[in-house]
Amino acid sequence: MFAGLRAPSSSGEACPARLVHVMTRKTKGVDSTRAVLAFMFRHWRGYPGYVATISLAMMASTLADVFMPLFAGRLVDAIANGGADREAALHAALVAFAAMTALGLGMVTVRHIAFNTIIELSLRVMAEVAQEAFARVQRFSTDWHANSFAGSTVRKITRGMWALDLLHDTILLALLPSLVVLAGSMVLLGLHWPVMGLVVGLGSVVYIVMIALVSTLYVAPAARLSNAWDTRVGGTLADAMSCNAVVKAFGAEVREDERLLHVLTRWRRRTRRLWRRGTQNGTLQIVALVLIRAAIVGTALWLWWHGRATPGDLTYVLTTYFVIHGYLRDVGMHINNMRRSVNDMEELVAMNREPVDVADRHDAQPIRIGEGEIRFERVRFHYAGHTSALYDDLSLTVRAGERVGLVGPSGSGKTTLVKLIQRLYDVTGGRILIDGQNIAEARQSSLRSQIAIVQQEPVLFHRTLADNIAYGRPGASMAEIMRAAELANAHDFIMRLPKGYATLVGERGVKLSGGERQRVAIARAFLADAPVLILDEATSALDSESETLIQEAMERLMEGRTSIVIAHRLSTVRALDRILVFDNGSIVEEGTHASLYRKDGLYRRLCDHQGLEFARVNEPEPVL
Repeated sequence: MFAGLRAPSSSGEACPARLVHVMTRKTKGVDSTRAVLAFMFRHWRGYPGYVATISLAMMASTLADVFMPLFAGRLVDAIANGGADREAALHAALVAFAAMTALGLGMVTVRHIAFNTIIELSLRVMAEVAQEAFARVQRFSTDWHANSFAGSTVRKITRGMWALDLLHDTILLALLPSLVVLAGSMVLLGLHWPVMGLVVGLGSVVYIVMIALVSTLYVAPAARLSNAWDTRVGGTLADAMSCNAVVKAFGAEVREDERLLHVLTRWRRRTRRLWRRGTQNGTLQIVALVLIRAAIVGTALWLWWHGRATPGDLTYVLTTYFVIHGYLRDVGMHINNMRRSVNDMEELVAMNREPVDVADRHDAQPIRIGEGEIRFERVRFHYAGHTSALYDDLSLTVRAGERVGLVGPSGSGKTTLVKLIQRLYDVTGGRILIDGQNIAEARQSSLRSQIAIVQQEPVLFHRTLADNIAYGRPGASMAEIMRAAELANAHDFIMRLPKGYATLVGERGVKLSGGERQRVAIARAFLADAPVLILDEATSALDSESETLIQEAMERLMEGRTSIVIAHRLSTVRALDRILVFDNGSIVEEGTHASLYRKDGLYRRLCDHQGLEFARVNEPEPVL
């Protein structure tokens, strides 16, 4: 019996490992239920009129189910006792019949009101939750997005959104009326026969508590694990589909099939366990309902045998039982639905509670960049999970309008520098100033809107070319969009497309070549016309003919702007005002191309590795 439990250790550990695991799992289930319900109630507070209307209408509609058996019993008694005075019996029967009809019509009316109101409530809250989750995900850090599957994130949001709809229906349209009917029936029966009220009340309470415990402590953990693997399935599908070009390039379709099969196998095992536990829970509910029925019918027969119940009373009790039976059966289903809804919303609620790593301060103000001077003052920074700092006491000034190149081996800190300027990460020490303004005190949106960036691997939206170019300036005219495309050497290839600037580029721009995507991204930077410009090897994906034209355009674009160029091909930084050479998070050399090449340092070695013989040719004669 105790084979699966670990004995207490000699250190005095009194709680076996499995018991600790079970208790932790139970606590997690209770905490997650509380968190989901608190999340829902927080959104309900914005619509108190809707919630009150639905609750009152559904409680009113349940009165029909509570009083209908009572009038049915009176109808039977009127007919059974009508031998002596048929007219009086007919009158009593018609009164009962009229009451039953009125209750039915009233129930239909108020239920119609409740159902129409909950449609509006659910749609408003679902849209609000989806918008809230999307806004939060958009503001999560670069690290968060790098470590998350886009498909999994979408699945969490949509699954949680639809689970909220089911949770609304379960609580407002199902559980609330069920509890009212059970309580009302118990009170009415108890007023006639206290023992019957006790049987109904005790049986209902035991049944509801039992189902709630089984659902929460036995079924819910299996559902939580099944949902986790459901999320993995979505992430695996999205990962392979978004990288389909790579899959085809390596003929790896079978390999990806096998990878998905592995995930689906784990999902199938977890979901099978969930469904089996759900089936066991359903069987347990049926057994409990049979026992409750036996108790109620047996008590009614006992009352009749002792002369304390008429045939009409028996009709009342049996009709009430059938109502109670239906509601108790549905309560079990509603509790299961509530448990499923909570499980489906757990990941969405957890994501909503996850802190935003890089957040605006409560008093953050818009930043105004004019000249564009950038200053690093004794900056210290290390990535999360890293024990050593990448930057330790880094000080640097990029003068207004200066064109600065960043070179160095991979991982030396070049890209991190521009990410810190955009405040994609917060520094752990020191500060970064632009035109004397601490960027940590500015609104991130205002900061980034004044920094144009062209990435090495440009990402485009599945929208038109015009929309992609105008993304930095959504109000730009078509003439301005076309001018930016001309400067980026993109206008000609765009006009050759069947729909020109109205052409949809596909997800992440897959319908365009790498060079075409790069030129669209460069056009986007032209149109943004920001005072600070960041170029992350912006010509790396261009053919040599286009590169020459783009280099000239870049020269014009950088004129009068503070420009930072991350260079992997050192030929792109020869004409810049200053070059910073990074190594292990430190600036080990700085100067012009000519001055750095004269030194026997890291920059010269990098040039020699790339075979830049032009550097020797163009090197000025040393002053003797």
